[in-house]
Amino acid sequence: MGNEPRQTTDITIIGGGPTGLFALFYAGMRGANAQIVDALPQLGGQLTALYPEKYIFDVAGFPKILAKDLVKALVEQTSQFGFPSFLNQNVAALEIEGDHLVLVTETDRFPTRSIIIAAGIGAFSPRKLPQACADSWYGKGIHDRVSDPAEFEGKRIVIIGGGDSAFDWAQQLRGRASEVTLVHRSDRYRAHASTVADVQQAASSGKTSLLPFHELHDVRGEGDKLTGITVREVKSKETREIECDAVLPMLGFHSDMGALTSWGLRVENDEIVVNSQMETGREGIYAAGDVTMYPGKLKLIATGFGEAATAVNQAVHWIYPDKKVNPGHSSNMAVFGQKDD
Repeated sequence: MGNEPRQTTDITIIGGGPTGLFALFYAGMRGANAQIVDALPQLGGQLTALYPEKYIFDVAGFPKILAKDLVKALVEQTSQFGFPSFLNQNVAALEIEGDHLVLVTETDRFPTRSIIIAAGIGAFSPRKLPQACADSWYGKGIHDRVSDPAEFEGKRIVIIGGGDSAFDWAQQLRGRASEVTLVHRSDRYRAHASTVADVQQAASSGKTSLLPFHELHDVRGEGDKLTGITVREVKSKETREIECDAVLPMLGFHSDMGALTSWGLRVENDEIVVNSQMETGREGIYAAGDVTMYPGKLKLIATGFGEAATAVNQAVHWIYPDKKVNPGHSSNMAVFGQKDD
């Protein structure tokens, strides 16, 4: 934690996913200063952490766009205002000092006049492999996130899991890796049927190896270099060796609302109940995106964008009562070099 206290910001946004990023841009558009605080090491939320190489088809204006490219565009949109993002920040508490709030993380303090919670499913972290033999190999051949698929170019990959992430990466790395093997403890998969069918077709044609009813038994290596794993058949307990360069455990994520549940908000099933103004019931705190719930709620990126705009407009009006809630048309705004309404 730095010795110099931070300046008080108009709006602090918890969460750097698409909703949080658009809220950051919108705050600048409304003439407020803002910042993002996120527990993840990169901006983009689930788009970056879970499926950066997947196409999204329901974002207005894009017939289709890769998740990572949508994040890149959103970051570029926000960058025109130069607002900061603070990553690897786990929210620990909320305090009141004088006429403003203080968002407290495990390592810092962020004084702010208002907060917009755009935390998605909450802070999430990958589930670890349960086998103790894997512990020392994380970061040295075992990778629970794929931030850059190019890292696995020409490598022999083993993916462990039976859900969307496992099958998505089995599909997406097939053209990059020299070998892809998917290992799962049963033949009941939790991924989208079309993706499962595609991987099964690739397996039948020899482009992918699919090993149902198998689980990790041991990890082999030379020094700090992973060279292969041993898998065990669940029923017969017979083992087999797989030579590989990298193991990707795709076992899902733990999600946690953490300290947010102690803020006096109405939280039901890990979702914050809001009204049509995105108000949480606590003065100065708003929420938007997948973390919210209200009658008729749709968990879509498109919905999150609209909720972000509503939350920012309400926060700006609450901080600066002389500013209208309705921002007017962006095509006429002086902030963009146009004639101001």
